[in-house]
Amino acid sequence: MFKIIKREEMAEGTVILNEIEAPLIAKKAKPGQFVILKAYEEGERIPLTMAETDPEKGTITIIYMVVGKSTAYFRDMKVGDSYQDIIGPLGKPTHIEKVGTVVCVGGGTGVAVLHPITRAMKEAGNHVICIIGARNKDLLILEDKMREASHDLRICTDDGSYGRKGFVTEELKDILESQKVDQAVAIGPVPMMKFVSRLTKEYGVPTLVSLNPIMVDGTGMCGGCRVTVGGETKFACVDGPEFDGHKVDYDELMMRLQAYVEEEKACYNDYCRLSEKG
Repeated sequence: MFKIIKREEMAEGTVILNEIEAPLIAKKAKPGQFVILKAYEEGERIPLTMAETDPEKGTITIIYMVVGKSTAYFRDMKVGDSYQDIIGPLGKPTHIEKVGTVVCVGGGTGVAVLHPITRAMKEAGNHVICIIGARNKDLLILEDKMREASHDLRICTDDGSYGRKGFVTEELKDILESQKVDQAVAIGPVPMMKFVSRLTKEYGVPTLVSLNPIMVDGTGMCGGCRVTVGGETKFACVDGPEFDGHKVDYDELMMRLQAYVEEEKACYNDYCRLSEKG
């Protein structure tokens, strides 16, 4: 059993942070890797990238958005409750090296995934510029941690309620036009990663993205997480989750994700009705 020792609600309660006791995973995990969690025997397996690890405390931190039945169940778990199973670390860790100037771009809960990568890039000796975005100020997460993890933090909100009004790509374009950038990392909604990658390709900047296809077993057996990268089929769980952003077929990825949206909404509504009935 994996006990929750800290719980925090973020982004108006739609995003939840859990710090969980998992000493063996915390000892081995590296930036960019993920875990699969299951709350109870019949529960769904949910893959989540670790936002932080603490080998000394033996804990990992996950941050997730409540979007369906299983994450709604996760949301109702309290400090002292336990996940039945957590497996990991899974996936390939981010390749970290000193390259010069690195721009890290995060949107929504992708900021949580971006945090350990940004910090590692800075610790490797890179000059790190970070851009984080959200629809509005209340939905922005981890501002203080991202400021600490980077040399220069830029903030964008769609409605202009905080930071620059507009999309992260607008701030990124200003940076690309004003200075040499050696690498970019983009993590967030698929459309955001698509347009960041399209922009960095114009300027010849290598770009990493972290993909979030539907995933079941996390070992490459089920094939649910397949994505097309450079015209080849890859499995995000074992070949990724990070890939060359200039080679990803984002339209195919979005179509596969969209196929599950209506089913997920229906499951979430069923869970809410059952919860109200007690």
